[in-house]
Amino acid sequence: MTDIIKLLPDSVANQIAAGEVIQRPASVLKELVENAIDAGATQVKIILKDAGRTQIQIIDNGCGMSETDARLSFERHATSKIREAKDLFSLHTMGFRGEALASVAAIAEVQLRTKRSGDELGTQVDIAASQVTGQEPVQCDNGSIFTVKNLFFNIPARRKFLKADSTELHHLLNEFKRIALVNENIAFTIKNNDTEIFSLPVSNLRQRIIHLFGKAINQSLLPVETDTVLVKISGYVCLPEFAKKSMGEQYFFANRRFIKHPYLHKAVMQAYEGLIPPGYVPGYFIYLEVPSESIDINIHPAKTEVKFEDERAIFQFLNSAIKQSLGKYNAVPTIDFEVDPALKIPVLRPDTQVRIPQVHVDPHYNPFNTEPHSQPVPQQWEKLYEDFENEGRQEQLFAEEKTDAPQGTVNAFLQLKGRYILTAVKSGLVIIDQKRAHERILFEQYRAQTGNNHPFSQQSLFPEQIELSPDEMMLWTELKDDFARLGFDIRPAEDGKVSLHGHPPETGNKNPGMTFRRLLDEFRHNENNPFDNYYEHLSALLAQESAIAYNTLLTGEEMSHMVEKLFVCETPNYSPTGKPVMHVVSTEEILHFFE
Repeated sequence: MTDIIKLLPDSVANQIAAGEVIQRPASVLKELVENAIDAGATQVKIILKDAGRTQIQIIDNGCGMSETDARLSFERHATSKIREAKDLFSLHTMGFRGEALASVAAIAEVQLRTKRSGDELGTQVDIAASQVTGQEPVQCDNGSIFTVKNLFFNIPARRKFLKADSTELHHLLNEFKRIALVNENIAFTIKNNDTEIFSLPVSNLRQRIIHLFGKAINQSLLPVETDTVLVKISGYVCLPEFAKKSMGEQYFFANRRFIKHPYLHKAVMQAYEGLIPPGYVPGYFIYLEVPSESIDINIHPAKTEVKFEDERAIFQFLNSAIKQSLGKYNAVPTIDFEVDPALKIPVLRPDTQVRIPQVHVDPHYNPFNTEPHSQPVPQQWEKLYEDFENEGRQEQLFAEEKTDAPQGTVNAFLQLKGRYILTAVKSGLVIIDQKRAHERILFEQYRAQTGNNHPFSQQSLFPEQIELSPDEMMLWTELKDDFARLGFDIRPAEDGKVSLHGHPPETGNKNPGMTFRRLLDEFRHNENNPFDNYYEHLSALLAQESAIAYNTLLTGEEMSHMVEKLFVCETPNYSPTGKPVMHVVSTEEILHFFE
């Protein structure tokens, strides 16, 4: 028999490596920008076309490369950061993997133009699908320009599974923010389809956060600072009242590298326990500095999952630091940490006369007497207990409700635990989740408005000014027609703001401005979009926001009206997000209970 094990060609091996390293356009941006930072760049420009699907260009003013380095950088396991295995545990730079550029060149068309400050000419290298198509000297500025075109052009299956441009752009901006938040000493700009999204000058950390997330976040930031032998913790946490339902502004950095760490996230959540409603998440920007030998960053190809040598101690330090910050800045009732803890006891002087406290009691005081009297007034105790036995001791198990139920039917609708509606049907007893039922009703109501150019909008007497971050403004610009179709009357204003003039009437007493912000947040962070278009997605999110909350007491008439509307829906059995709305307990099952 012939041998069956063969060595893979480099081009195939690079494509396999690309599957781990390059998952989407955001992965390319991360690798190339980190290389620019390691090259000592102070200015980095990012130019995207079609959310990176067509082009990703990174321009930096770093040290540049020689002709030989420019060519060698695209080889597998080529890196300037590692010489031996022990170097893996003492890394302080970002782009060190040694497979990034080779992986990018394996699944795209790549051009590199680079020049060192002491060289007269630079070098241009062109590569497509791991094959060098050209290399020549060129005139260019100091630094490097990486241009990546037609990502996954030679792997149609991978390209087909890229999400919509808005989703891919969301991932690109997320990666960009993670890098920008630890490099406030570098100026960044990022554009997509010739539209500038961010232009970040060199600044301090607080200003960088404000530039990325908008001026509104400034008033919510509380500094966190602690320094121990094991770990140094710094950064900011947000006030409890700025917590959101969706994940968004939650950032951990270890040794200036973004990480995901559910265990440390739990430490933050415990510090906010009792301060935020269930299901809400506070914003935070936490920076951890530990000795490089006490952290392992090589447990995942993306380098976002790390392992600390003493996680339990770091958990306690982080939890304590956040609690102290929340207390010190009056986010929770606490002692004043700036006041001398010594007790202030009054000094007793020798000439002070001590008097016995006197207690004055009115023996004629009667708490049942509403008018002041100096003498006791006899009470008519018989009147006080009049009709007590006839009425006061009678309690109804179920309050009577006026319903449209047929003659002879008692309690046609019953509300259980402020959450479920119970009513009889031909096959038995149906149990309906009232919030999900309302979501389904509202969703189909919004969906029916498709094509309506003039939906009803409840106008505000005083329009609300809402400040948006640059990426929020870009997202609203893309979705403004869909928001208008839902009933939001939103108009552009000055200084990165929009003006809310009207809103859908179903938002009720809820803050319409807050509802609008939540819709944007949920839309940005909801990657698993099961809907056919943006309008349906927004309709489902608005239905969730506007539906009645649990523990809302309903009258029999209200329950009857809701059930009636539910059963005329196209899909009454499921909420817009696919969760069950009702469950039927058959008559046979009920009879079985009493056998």
